[in-house]
Amino acid sequence: MSCAEFRIALSTHVDGEALPPEVSAAALEAHLRICPECRRWGERARELRELAARLDETGLDGE
Repeated sequence: MSCAEFRIALSTHVDGEALPPEVSAAALEAHLRICPECRRWGERARELRELAARLDETGLDGE
């Protein structure tokens, strides 16, 4: 599998969705252990998700 396919799976995982059927959790974890680029991509995706959640909580206008 390519990094692009693992990143799609990681994106669904970060969003709280089920992994695509072709990617097991074990395969994703194994890939993340050996691929620093995908690990960084996943970290950025989590940070973006958390930031978006905070903006939803406070509202875009800060109220």
